[in-house]
Amino acid sequence: MKERFLAFNDALYLACLWVAGIAITIMSLIIPWGIFTRYVLGTGSQWPEPVAILLMVIFTFLGAAVSYRAGAHIAVSLLVDRLPSGLRRPLAGLVHLLMLAVALFMLYYGTRLCLATWGQSIGELPFIPVGLSYSPVPIGGLVTALFVIEHITCGSQSERAIVTFDREGNA
Repeated sequence: MKERFLAFNDALYLACLWVAGIAITIMSLIIPWGIFTRYVLGTGSQWPEPVAILLMVIFTFLGAAVSYRAGAHIAVSLLVDRLPSGLRRPLAGLVHLLMLAVALFMLYYGTRLCLATWGQSIGELPFIPVGLSYSPVPIGGLVTALFVIEHITCGSQSERAIVTFDREGNA
């Protein structure tokens, strides 16, 4: 069971990494287009800014989950580094529990936000519901929660090999 959970998280990690990377790549192509149409053509396009914002939201919430799992997320460790080694481990456990609480908060309230705003549409993109634009919040919360649970139960991802399965389902 543990191997399957780790393999699922490995696949989820790679999928989130690719989606976040594609989002920021497309965003960096859209923003210059908006600038070009506004200042060179003099007819500013209406869609680049809201699309870039949507892509930034996707990049932010999925990228944060990926960074957490990779151990590369922003962390202020000044206080922890100065504590005796006997206190570091319990404090790290508390940090992971607090991170799980934040992820579950994002999942619950992000889902409520999506449902509450699903009937509204974005002014410049009337075919996209506002609730859909908020969907990276609960999705990022769910993914982060899975990665926190993995870290608590199985240890850091950076300390183990990626789990793969053959066609018969053997690790």
